[in-house]
Amino acid sequence: MRDTSLVYLLDENGRVLLGRKRRGMGVGKWNGFGGKIEPGETMRQCAVRELREESGIQVCPKDLELMADLYFDQPSDGSWSHGGMVYFVRKWEGVPVLSEEMEPCWFFLEELPYQEMWEADRIWLPQLLSGKQLRGTILFDVDGDHVLRSLFQEVHLDGKK
Repeated sequence: MRDTSLVYLLDENGRVLLGRKRRGMGVGKWNGFGGKIEPGETMRQCAVRELREESGIQVCPKDLELMADLYFDQPSDGSWSHGGMVYFVRKWEGVPVLSEEMEPCWFFLEELPYQEMWEADRIWLPQLLSGKQLRGTILFDVDGDHVLRSLFQEVHLDGKK
């Protein structure tokens, strides 16, 4: 699988914008906005494009705050394994709109629907929301959903200290 980007909008009211997947991998799960990098794109360009396509929100690449550099490892199907860059953004233009792929909704941090998210997200997303930046690997079971093992290291990405 091609490497992916994932973007979470954070507003001044302490909320996070998530999208419920309407089609494709992870249907019905709440997630950040993102997808696979296209040939010739940087990862930031991928993140900007995917966020716009999935939510109607426009951001500048420079406003993306890199929070995690993750590797999603699926040993039973190597074609599924991929790297993923996770970004937070606090400045954007537009209002979230329903797309063919995602149904956007704002959630307060204490009300995030973790039980309706990917199992792996329940492990690393709270750490990012607490201000940590991570580099790590998530090892998935053959079903591609359950986490067998994860290993994270707190790091300083994008020069943030």
